[in-house]
Amino acid sequence: MADSPGTPSPAPAPSDALDAADGSSDVPDSFADSPVPARIDLAGLPRGEGRLALVTGVTGYIGGRLVPELLAAGYRVRAFARNPQRLRDRPWAQHVEMVEGDASDAESVANALDGVDVAYYLLHSLGSGRTFESRDRHLALIFGKAAREAHVSRIVYLGGLYPSGEELSPHLLGRKEVEDILLASGVSVTVLRAAVILGSGSASFEMLRYLTERLPIMIRPKWLANRIQPIAVRDVLRYLVGAASLPPEESRGFDIGGPDVVTYLQLMQRYAKVAGLPKRYAIPVPVLTPHLSSHWVNLVTPVPHTIAGALIGSIVHEVVVKERDITAYVPDPPGGLLGVDEAMKLALARVQDFDVQTSWRSASTPGAPSDPLPSDPDWSGGALYVDDRSSPVDATPRQLWTVIEGIGGVNGWYSWSLGWRVRGLMDIGVGGPGLRRGRANPYDLTVGDALDWWRVEEIRDLELLRLRAEMRLPGEAWLDLCVETDDFGRTVFRQRATFHPKGLSGFLYWQAIKPFHGVVFGGMQRNIATAAAAVKESDERWKPSRAS
Repeated sequence: MADSPGTPSPAPAPSDALDAADGSSDVPDSFADSPVPARIDLAGLPRGEGRLALVTGVTGYIGGRLVPELLAAGYRVRAFARNPQRLRDRPWAQHVEMVEGDASDAESVANALDGVDVAYYLLHSLGSGRTFESRDRHLALIFGKAAREAHVSRIVYLGGLYPSGEELSPHLLGRKEVEDILLASGVSVTVLRAAVILGSGSASFEMLRYLTERLPIMIRPKWLANRIQPIAVRDVLRYLVGAASLPPEESRGFDIGGPDVVTYLQLMQRYAKVAGLPKRYAIPVPVLTPHLSSHWVNLVTPVPHTIAGALIGSIVHEVVVKERDITAYVPDPPGGLLGVDEAMKLALARVQDFDVQTSWRSASTPGAPSDPLPSDPDWSGGALYVDDRSSPVDATPRQLWTVIEGIGGVNGWYSWSLGWRVRGLMDIGVGGPGLRRGRANPYDLTVGDALDWWRVEEIRDLELLRLRAEMRLPGEAWLDLCVETDDFGRTVFRQRATFHPKGLSGFLYWQAIKPFHGVVFGGMQRNIATAAAAVKESDERWKPSRAS
């Protein structure tokens, strides 16, 4: 796969059938020439006819899933991202045009929108507070102005479902402000307002899953009794694809939701039933604010309190569909919209089969560094601290790679597990991800994957795994795990920890942890070597997924 995909090019026809696990039927003949197979039912939707669609937020949960559906519907797709390199291992990467840029830079946005017919605005700051809300307004103003000047035919925005006549939570108010800014941009806009989105890998589903599975008895804040109208991610994607073809004069918002209206507590009970768990019990508490609730969710789920706060902020009101006008333009799929139980069954099946297409973990962690590892040792005129270790291993390169690519998550980090857990808890305490994110697939990694408190920045099978730290640090850190061969033909395991400090605090941090490197990194050297030697050549748990 090319590292820098260009414009779409012809590709083999997709398989005859959609993914059965997604509850879809056969691909309609009109969509059979797509370079990437659809995973949802596109029957009844207009073809894209080669129109150019820009997708923002493409490294996120919805954006990453929307791209293949647009390709399947006959659109050309341009993906706008700060770091397109993170997308190179996506199955559709070679079929789209990648544009690098920052949504806060007007010139970058104008360049991305040049020649675009329909633009998908899927940007939303992770978190809450004045800084995030101000940033969202700023990004929307830039995008709307650039779209108007580029003569974009339509903007499609996925916003939040909100009640009428109530004082909105900061999260929903922020979504509504973005909606209002885009609608006033002078471009025809389709706003799709959704509440809880149910799908494998969605933050909403992950919060629901972990709360239900880990808490047979839980406290019950008031928001658990609010009525909500969840919608399956496959139905959201269908609406997004169809929204691109509304009449030019139609510029407004539409409520979207599934067929079921439930309380959040009922949703948890129904998940427990779908997952084969005993009934869950909730004890009412008189006071538990959404802010406190976000920290409580943060303790028992992998969802950070910043994201949990945003999710809770969307359901502190009753969010129920008030109209279904969208069906006049985007008909329901032939089998109808998915109900809550079926949506959760499909999502859970994908999680259990390690077939999660995108995840909330795919999005960048707020405050985490995004720059790649500098190649210049004197980068920016500052210091780079390095801990570099290597040793021969009594194993083949494939055996060693099996252990390297399987590192993290339930498999751990092969040294001083107590130290890793304590450091993870410390990170959670200051708002970082800690070790709770785990890994989406226990056998395989791709560029952009979250891995505990790391992010996969580079992976070359049987050669290199480079991880960038997203924990809270006074600097930026990387960890390279390498497979090499020495002059005697022996397999060598090399690990290189690199730290770029920021100010005095960064210098002091490195000096404070340096005495522990022998325990942590030395232990990794020994234990990974031992684990590699124990891997059988016939072991199929982990195997290269890209050409070596």
